[in-house]
Amino acid sequence: MPAPFICGPDTRAGTSATGLPPAVIGELAGRALRAEALLTPKPGLVDRRGGGAHDDMTLSTLLRSAEALVPVLTRCAQAAAELPLGPELRSEVGEIGRAGERRMLRVTGGVNTHRGALWALGLLAAGVAARGGFAAAEFAARLAALDDPGLHRFGTRGSHGARVRLRYGAGGALAEARNGFPHVVHVALPALRTARRAGMSEDTARIDALLASMAVLEDTCLLHRAGPDGLRAVQRASAAVLRAGGAGSGRGGELLRNADRLCRTRGLSAGGSGDVLAAALFLDSATTPRRRH
Repeated sequence: MPAPFICGPDTRAGTSATGLPPAVIGELAGRALRAEALLTPKPGLVDRRGGGAHDDMTLSTLLRSAEALVPVLTRCAQAAAELPLGPELRSEVGEIGRAGERRMLRVTGGVNTHRGALWALGLLAAGVAARGGFAAAEFAARLAALDDPGLHRFGTRGSHGARVRLRYGAGGALAEARNGFPHVVHVALPALRTARRAGMSEDTARIDALLASMAVLEDTCLLHRAGPDGLRAVQRASAAVLRAGGAGSGRGGELLRNADRLCRTRGLSAGGSGDVLAAALFLDSATTPRRRH
């Protein structure tokens, strides 16, 4: 694992702490979104086979959304390269994110494809620009913890995630960010790299990383669709695949198909874990750019 970069941003040049231009950081984030969308098979999620548990999304919808968000994520990185950590940067990233969400909804015809991913990757893109490496998650957590004045004007009380947080006390994407993205850094990313070291194909390694998150994440998308029972069903099914040796093993592949049938039959979508995987792929590429892009 590469050593984290810990130097601060060069505000005069507007360059990132890693030496990666903000445009490259934005493109890496966009590639991560596209990679997550294309990965197949994903239980209940949109992939090359179709919409999964979603009747309002297609793969082409997700790919259009991902492409539309590249300049948005680039702007998040640029802001963090130019501004120090503080209220001004938090306000700027918040405004960029809200404009990005409007852009996303325009290209998808009003479908929420990447709201959670935009939140996570926007913060992490800022972190990569300001600190680089795995210090990016710590920076993103500190940024997420700051008050965003725009929330008082626009708010998120009507979102599915907000309603689930109120009903079930789930932390959701907000807690994930403020805690330093633990399911990205300590669950999905290690699972991804462990599977690679074991000789798994890249797609299999990514499926195992997704399942690792699905097995433990308190996914507000699942809670919204099916409550705690649905969440636990998906967690158990995902953990069973991993215990059997992962998606690349014979028994694991069989259990993965079972998990997919469960999600499709019951309309279960682990969208939060899809966002976790996209964030893990982004950090992986941003910390080893020569190898991964």
